[in-house]
Amino acid sequence: MFWECYLITVINCGTGNIGSTVNMLKKVGVSAVVGSKVSDIENADKLILPGVGAFDSGIMHLNELGIIEVLNHKVLTEKTPILGICLGMQLLTNGSEEGTWSGLGYINAEAKKFSFQEQEYSLKVPHMGWNSVTIHKDSPLFKNMYQEMRFYFVHSYHVVCNNPGDILTTTPYGFEFVSSLQHENIMGTQFHPEKSHKYGKLLLENFARF
Repeated sequence: MFWECYLITVINCGTGNIGSTVNMLKKVGVSAVVGSKVSDIENADKLILPGVGAFDSGIMHLNELGIIEVLNHKVLTEKTPILGICLGMQLLTNGSEEGTWSGLGYINAEAKKFSFQEQEYSLKVPHMGWNSVTIHKDSPLFKNMYQEMRFYFVHSYHVVCNNPGDILTTTPYGFEFVSSLQHENIMGTQFHPEKSHKYGKLLLENFARF
């Protein structure tokens, strides 16, 4: 596999099931390390930012690690591909209703809490379980993807993109919410590819090829 020579750094921001992500990458023949130091970011060919839990805790931990400056340089200047997963995708945005800290600001978007007050019926929050996605634009992430693809979700907040062109997929849960996004080298999935069996395995393989 030609992408085995690439090094993917899975950023340890103190949240998320990092082990599952690394194990899934190994299944597709990708060299991956868990890192939280400046050198780990500098040496990476690609970056994955996973996460579950509170928005402020995630961004505060990145700040405490002292890696935001090098992360900004890698992503915005060097155009290193980055994939945010669940909370990691939300951290790529301007901020979240959940907290008071600003996000990384790589995507012009905000995270909003699910609210079904104006709906005829109420749905459970968090949104949890398997759900479908609808692709809105071409992306290497979904190259040769299986038909009727489904991914695993666990989240109470969803991202609202200010630029519709950044929306990669949407998913129905009371309304169509953004389930993945992409702006050039910056990508994010609200679902967990590391928990989504063959669908997530192929998506991570596609990211490794990006």
